[in-house]
Amino acid sequence: MTETTRTEYRTCPLCEATCGLEITLRDGAVTRIRGDRDDVFSRGFICPKGSTLKQLEADPNRLRTPLVRRNGKHVPATWDEAFAEIERRLRSIIDTHGPDAVAVYLGNPNVHSMSGPLYNRVFLRALRTKNIYSASTVDQMPKHVSAGLMFGHPDLIPVPDLDRTDYLLMLGANPYESNGSLATAPDWPGRMEAIMERGGRVVVVDPRRTRTAAAASEHLFIRPGTDALLLFAMVNVLFADGRVDPGNLADLVDGLDRLRSAAADFSPEAVADTVGIEAATIRRLAHELANAETAVVYGRIGTHTAEFGTIASWLVDALNLMTGNLDCPGGAMFPLAATEQPRSRRGFQLGRFTSRVHGLPEVRGELPIATLADEIMTPGDGRVRALVTIAGNPVLSTPHSDRLDAALADLDFMVSLDLYLNETSRHADVILPGTPPLQRPHYDFAFTQLSIRNVANFSPAILPAEYDNPEEWQVLLRLAAVCAGQGADADLNTFDDMVFGTVIARSIGSPDSRIHGRSPEDILNESTGERGPIRLLEFFVRTGPYGDAYGQDPDGLTLAALRSAPHGIDLGPLQPRLPEALATPDGRIDLAPAEILADVPRLAERASQHTNGTMTLVGRRDLRSNNSWMHNLEVLIKGKERCTLQIHPSDADRFGIESGGIAKIVSAAGSVAAPVDITESIMPGVVSLPHGWGHDLSGTRLDVAATRPGVNSNKLAPGATDPLSGNAVLNGIPVEVMPG
Repeated sequence: MTETTRTEYRTCPLCEATCGLEITLRDGAVTRIRGDRDDVFSRGFICPKGSTLKQLEADPNRLRTPLVRRNGKHVPATWDEAFAEIERRLRSIIDTHGPDAVAVYLGNPNVHSMSGPLYNRVFLRALRTKNIYSASTVDQMPKHVSAGLMFGHPDLIPVPDLDRTDYLLMLGANPYESNGSLATAPDWPGRMEAIMERGGRVVVVDPRRTRTAAAASEHLFIRPGTDALLLFAMVNVLFADGRVDPGNLADLVDGLDRLRSAAADFSPEAVADTVGIEAATIRRLAHELANAETAVVYGRIGTHTAEFGTIASWLVDALNLMTGNLDCPGGAMFPLAATEQPRSRRGFQLGRFTSRVHGLPEVRGELPIATLADEIMTPGDGRVRALVTIAGNPVLSTPHSDRLDAALADLDFMVSLDLYLNETSRHADVILPGTPPLQRPHYDFAFTQLSIRNVANFSPAILPAEYDNPEEWQVLLRLAAVCAGQGADADLNTFDDMVFGTVIARSIGSPDSRIHGRSPEDILNESTGERGPIRLLEFFVRTGPYGDAYGQDPDGLTLAALRSAPHGIDLGPLQPRLPEALATPDGRIDLAPAEILADVPRLAERASQHTNGTMTLVGRRDLRSNNSWMHNLEVLIKGKERCTLQIHPSDADRFGIESGGIAKIVSAAGSVAAPVDITESIMPGVVSLPHGWGHDLSGTRLDVAATRPGVNSNKLAPGATDPLSGNAVLNGIPVEVMPG
């Protein structure tokens, strides 16, 4: 028999870099994956994760059929059997206790798919619960809050224009390991190095001398959790030295005087001891930022997962604006995605409702994941009795994880949609297998809105579905049908037509839409006829800023054009977009939102606090590890031990801890013991554990991960949150360290 070989191209869905992949298949099986050298954005760049999609497909632990718990054990079931169990038990809870008795947790992989951004909302609207939680309150909600309050919409997030900047100041980010986040850019290392090669500077502020910091022009150690103080001191310097110049946005900004007043008490001298950076250095940073021809400040997860995450996130954009670097080439700019739709100018609101137990405010329609265990374990009306997790493992990825693990065991019913029987889904009564990446089409709805260059890439599925399994959008529609009372056997095509009809009606009814006033029949007649996320993708592309508006612009972008461009379509560098892009009711930038200013006194108290020899814990990422499920792929965990406690030599000597030994780390929430890595790459007074480990719990099917389980650093996080965003505080946690 003659072997058939073919080559396919697709975007890697494993992190935010969106690198293009060239995939070779022989007789339908993947034989090689490498970077696509012709991809319009990544140009052949690939990290170790991208080549592992073959191993993920072949992983014997990956779920391929539904599992239902029978007599305490997970046993295979048909899809109809699984949904019969869901309908019987979930509907009973909804009917008896109301929809708020059901909670939903959405994990990180949801934004790396087509179905998640589009069909999760259909499921949630059908369920009508207020108990919605996601990974956003683990790592990024402060940025959504500050962007929403300043610019009017939580997704209107400016990104660093890396390819045109002369000066990059980066806090709490390590893109050499993470590949970047909330700033989509394949080959961050190459782009950083290019800044320095053209005579620019890259300054990294971090408690660790990360790979990124080591490669930068300059690295400054900072005490964990004090980024907001450093940034406020820089704001103070710019005002004091008369260096504030918003440039083209000067007539579009409200709040400069309020910001000046708020910054008055945060002089470099007032914060230097707490921050751990000399006052003269803080002044120099502010002046360098103001003096550079083009410059940008970028803060990421280390600044967001801290007690003042929203203030730090706000001040990043305030500094960019104050130095004339917001909405300017080489500064912080707003992408224009191919699928972007007009945004209403209703403005952004916080706290439209609050959590039952602690009264924590809602943000973007969800509650802080740090309080989910409270909602399950606290008796009374409105108690969460059932949980649906979609592509998430909160038992490992969220704070005070031991308590959440115990809470899940108390649920009346639980459903998980996941690739694996993991530390979270082991509690589920029904587990529905997720669709692996190569068996589903792909388009990055989320990350094209955060991209440092406007591009569009569509990837078709390159492998057939296993066992005739439904696609994830069909699973989500079926869950929605159950929650809406239509039953697990509802006609999904009719349901999907209703979803599409609603999207069309909303668009043609909007005066800002490119198809305003058209008849629904016109749009339906010109559609491809495909269903699910592909039909919605076609609609959003054709009605987007580059689209053909269903025939109105014959040269405009279409799904057919995307299909015929396997290496992607380059839509050009970022362009200034203000004031048109603003979604504030008055069409102006609020540089000093009242909600954020109200939290500044709390920060002022922090300015006078010193560590006095106590230890603080920070997290870290590894290039081979983005999510906990990646630890079940041998190719990604082989080699040296990665789940270690990093500690400075002076602290190791002080506590009697030896290299290669075991250290015990104790916080107010719990304790763990980890192998020791003594290194001068971490500042004295700080220790670091990586994210996503702890695969030593019983009841999972993660054979590879169990051989190198590591420890779960989130056992040490006590569940504190940034009060504005509800984001979990996972960095700067006070700990004690001792020989293990």
